[in-house]
Amino acid sequence: MPSASSSRPRVVVLATGGTIAGESAHASDPSYRAGSLPIGSLLEAIPQLSELAEVHGEQIASIGSQDMHDALWLRIAARVNTLITMDDIDGIVITHGTDTMEETAYFLNLVVASDKPVVLTGAMRPATGLSADGPLNLYHAVAVATHAEARDRGVLIVMNDVIHAARDVMKTHTLSVQTFESVNRGPMGAIHHGDIRFFRRPGHLHTHRSTFAGALPDPMPRVDVLFAHANMRGDLVDAAIKLGAEGIVIAGVGNGNMMTAARDALALAAEQGAIVVRSTRTEGGAVLRNVEIDDDALGFVASVGLSPQKARILLKLALTRTRDAAAIQTLFGSY
Repeated sequence: MPSASSSRPRVVVLATGGTIAGESAHASDPSYRAGSLPIGSLLEAIPQLSELAEVHGEQIASIGSQDMHDALWLRIAARVNTLITMDDIDGIVITHGTDTMEETAYFLNLVVASDKPVVLTGAMRPATGLSADGPLNLYHAVAVATHAEARDRGVLIVMNDVIHAARDVMKTHTLSVQTFESVNRGPMGAIHHGDIRFFRRPGHLHTHRSTFAGALPDPMPRVDVLFAHANMRGDLVDAAIKLGAEGIVIAGVGNGNMMTAARDALALAAEQGAIVVRSTRTEGGAVLRNVEIDDDALGFVASVGLSPQKARILLKLALTRTRDAAAIQTLFGSY
């Protein structure tokens, strides 16, 4: 752990792998192996970090984030909640693959029990690639984690000079370094040549204000996401329930809509005790309650502004507290 004698801010970097730790055979090779480099190598490559803080690295995992799972979420959250209570730790940075970064960030946004900064970052280009974006992203993440105004803003993602709120951010491009966008609400802030500027505060409950703060249920209920499309049938819903899903999030068309056959199957699932949440497969906008679909009559929950992948996370945690659709709808309006 960092020495208590230093007057500099103290930051712990928890590494989980991802492209930021990726290694390729050649600098111009588009193929690479995610999570190949240990956190020590990433930190040693950025000696300028010592100008910002006393930084200590811990290797939590070495995976591509497509393999992120509940047990690892719980391990990350438990370590964050342990470190964040220490008086000599000022902030936490988590290096993570970009594929599911927004999901890990939102899970932590619900369960971290502190107002200290927790910042996720990663890269779109591997560490050994030409013009790797990881080093500057990590440098900026540490800078944000030590910034006084970063406190009590919830979990943040820092990528490509932009600061995003965990609830609002979405990966929008398969390759671009500007893949992360906060589509509906805009970014939380930006970094201009090292000058950190915050634009706003979160509009929803988070971290130490969350009813789930410090709660790490193991195991968490199974919740499946189903993607709505033309000619969608109800048997996908039936299969999810038979396989043990206690909740279903529908990535609906438009305002969370779906074909009649799928709607009828979801209504039956809700009648039998499953919680059904309507979200949307579109990137922008919010799913409004009782618009096109009669949620009151069918027992559905509207996701409001949460994407399907984030609605799934909130529903997993909500199901550990209640099976009442009305109560869960209230949670979706608050988080």
